[in-house]
Formats: sequence, structure tokens, C-alpha cells
Amino acid sequence: MTAIVKVFIPRDSAALSVGAERVSKKLTQLAAEQDTVVDLVRNGSRGLFWLEPMVEVDTPEGRVAYGPVAPKDLPSLIEAGLLNNASPSDRQAHPLYLGLTEEIEYLKKQQRLTFARAGIIDPVSLTDYKSTHGYDGLVRALDMSSQALVDEVKDSGLRGRGGAAFPTGIKWQTVLNTPAAQKYIICNADEGDSGTFADRLQMEADPFALIEGMTIAGLAVEATQGYIYLREEYPHAKDILNEAIQVAEQNGYLGENILDSGKTFHLEVRIGAKAYICGEETALMESLEGKRGMVRPKPPLPAIEGLFGQPTVVNNVLSLSTIAIILAKGGKFYQEFGMGRSRGTMPFQLAGNLKYPGLVETAFGITMKELLFDFGGGTRSGRPMRSVQSGGPLGAYLPESQWHLEMDYEALSAEGAVLGHGGLVAFDDTVDMLEQARFSMEFCVEESCGKCTPCRIGSTRGVEVIDRIRADENRDDNLELLEDLCDTMVSGSLCAMGGMTPFPVQSALEHFGEDFQKPSNNQEAGQ
Repeated sequence: MTAIVKVFIPRDSAALSVGAERVSKKLTQLAAEQDTVVDLVRNGSRGLFWLEPMVEVDTPEGRVAYGPVAPKDLPSLIEAGLLNNASPSDRQAHPLYLGLTEEIEYLKKQQRLTFARAGIIDPVSLTDYKSTHGYDGLVRALDMSSQALVDEVKDSGLRGRGGAAFPTGIKWQTVLNTPAAQKYIICNADEGDSGTFADRLQMEADPFALIEGMTIAGLAVEATQGYIYLREEYPHAKDILNEAIQVAEQNGYLGENILDSGKTFHLEVRIGAKAYICGEETALMESLEGKRGMVRPKPPLPAIEGLFGQPTVVNNVLSLSTIAIILAKGGKFYQEFGMGRSRGTMPFQLAGNLKYPGLVETAFGITMKELLFDFGGGTRSGRPMRSVQSGGPLGAYLPESQWHLEMDYEALSAEGAVLGHGGLVAFDDTVDMLEQARFSMEFCVEESCGKCTPCRIGSTRGVEVIDRIRADENRDDNLELLEDLCDTMVSGSLCAMGGMTPFPVQSALEHFGEDFQKPSNNQEAGQ
């Protein structure tokens, strides 16, 4: 009987962007030519992006990885034993050999809870998901009262992973306590921060975890309808989510009478409006209702009057995906990770000028420097690192003197920084921080919903003032004006879009003020 070789090639966006589909087709062709039977699993990425496409093969010793693999590499890989039980020494002779996947140092040092299955399973295989303790949480949840479910989440210490870090259990409690004929669960999957990709990776690598988490959330607050508000730029995530939802419905894990419990939860994917502001929860709900995505004043809170005026839970992908493991293993288990008020783990995303960009899930408390150098490997360019932006395009730019900070909501906030969605974008010493400050204001010009004056007009004036500074027009007066403008935006904006846009500008002024004093070589100044 011909042995079947199990090979894993990712199907997520990151791997596809660097040729994973071509590698898959070439491997299928070569295997057929050799009459080799290959069980090709299109898994998600493990998050080691500099190694993509990373090809894994099942061996008697465990899964062995090679990467980054191009179609031209496959003949030599097959010759080195990719498709047979070659000895470890024969495999090691190939330059793309990475060893046992689980022993790769980048992975081995992590504490993966939310991303425990990423890269391991077929994303749309219910069998794979259940074999790795998937749906254990839902089965337990079906035997618990709504209040007990909310209490479990409170006990875990889970806070919103979308940026605001509001305690998830308290939000759920408010929705549970608010009487209504209809309640909703919304997953904010409109991941728009520069340098962030954890939501996308989770949806493409382990969609059932999100589906399970949303179903549990529905049981906890007595909501029967959920929506995943998905960023339009994520077509692969859309296809994977819709396929997984269909599988869950067909097998009784979604819809009416879930697992013969008499309980109901329906789930749909809705495509976003291609606007950054729709990542703000009230603008997101306006968009879901078919309106222009504009921020609503608070109060009322969405937990009391949200989607269509009904009580609504709005959490992001990481928060809801983590619910599954919290219910499977208990809130106390999850709270054992982390520090202070930041409990559990955080999937940090390393991007920008780094040698080893990727996803690192570990407990809160690791320092920024450890992430940038122990995992990220320093700059890809080999030049000294100068600045790091934490928390997306509205986060502060941090100099080397602040890289000792622990990755914790309160620790960063105390230093004027934000953890946000967990993204870190690194810059080497060639960066012009005046240009980065201008980008922050320009970003707000493009993405503001326009509802409030400080954000709509302030960001436009901000670009103009920075252009005058670049052109050396009344530099001192314009620097003073820029600081006043930032203060007005922070204090007067309706939401975090305008209120946080000054953070990167103010931090650039404070820590990299010399870039605001030198003559600009940019010929576009003033345009």
C-alpha cells in the first residue's frame, strides 16, 4: 500500500502574497509525476512571516518545516526527502530546512492561547478544530446560566483587545442587565491600524474559535443574532469565515437549537465600508445599519442602545476568539497569565523595519525591547533602530529610552504611550520624524468621519502648519501653533480619531525635536 505523505502549505493572505498558491500547485504536479500520494493541508500561517511560504511535512519525529519555499526549490526538497521518510540528517542537508516546527526558537518562546491552533489545523475542518479541544467551551457554556458565563469572563480579567482595553465582562454584564426583545453581538473585524494583522491571521487560521466565542457571547447576554463586520480588504478571510459558518450550521453548532440545547444563535459576515473610522464602535453600527459611518455621541452606550437601538456587545476578533479558551479552561486559568490589570496573553504584531516580522503571543509584561530584538532581531536594514510606533497610526513614537517599558496597558499609558491592538512598527535611523508627524495629520484628514470640527478641520490645519514648518516659514511661531492645535484636538474631539491623532505628533516633537528644526529636502513641502 502506498504511503500517504501529509504536507502543510498555508492559505492565508500573507503566505499567498509571496507565492504559496504557486508552491501548492507545483508540489501537486511533482507528486503526481512521481506517483506519490500527498495529503495536502492548506493550513493558516504560524505567523513567522519572513519564512513564508513555510512548508511543513509530517514525519515520525513530528512536523518538520522548510522555508521560505519557492516553486523552484521543490525539486531539490523532494530529492532531500520532503515526500518520503528520509533520515533527519538527509533533511538537514537542505538549506531551507528549519527543523521540527515546534522547536523553532521564535515559536518555542511564545505562550500561545488565542493562537494555539494557528498554522496547526485546516482552518475549515471541524474535525481538526474539535480534535484540538475546539467547542469544549461551548459545550460547557450550554450547561451554564447567562450570569455564570458573564462571571467566568469577569474572573478571567479579559479586557478588550481592540485598543480601548475595557473589561469585557463588565460590558457583557451591562448588556445582560438591559431588558430587550432583541440583542446583538458584533465582532469588530475592521482591522485598520498600520502594522497590525492579528485579526486577519486569526480569522484565516482559526475561524471556528471566533465563531465559538461569539456563540458563547450570545448565550451570555441572551443575544440571538451576531454580525462579523469584516474589513473589505480581507477577501480571503471572508471566504474562510463564510465556509466555516456554513460548516458550523450544518453540524448544529450555529443556528436554531444549538447541539439540541433549545438555544439559538445566528451569525453573518458583513463587509465594511472601507473606512478607518468604522473601526470605532458607534460608526461601525451606523455602517451596519446602512448609513454613512459617522461617530455617535455617548451616552447612550452601545451596551444599552446599540445596533438598531438595541443592547449590543461590540468586541474585536481577539477578544471574542479568546472566549473559547476561557470557557474551556476557566477564567482562573486565563488570569494566571499577565501582570497587574493586564491579564492573559496578547498577540503582539511586529512590523516595519525588522529582520523577523511576525506574530508573537505571550503574556503581558514582556518588554518592548525584548519583542523588538529577541524576537524581531533588530532592523532588517542593519542600521540602528531610532523609533517605534506602538498601538497603530494614532499611537506615540517612542525613542530608545522608552523601549524598556513592559507591554502592559497601564505601564505604557503612564509614559504617554498606548498598547492598542498590540502592533509595533519599527524605524531605523534614516526616518524623518517630521514626515511621520505629517503623516499622522494627513491620515486623519483622509479618515475623519467629519462629524466634529476639531478632528475635521484640525487635522487639515495640522498638515498645513507642518508644511510651513518643513518650508521654514516662521518656524518658531508655527511650532507653537502646532502644539496649541494638538491640545485643541485632544480636548475637543468627539472620539479617539481626532483625540489621539496628536499623540504621534506630540511624541515626535518631544523626543525627536531636532527633525522639526532642520531644513527640509522634500520638494513637495507646501503642496
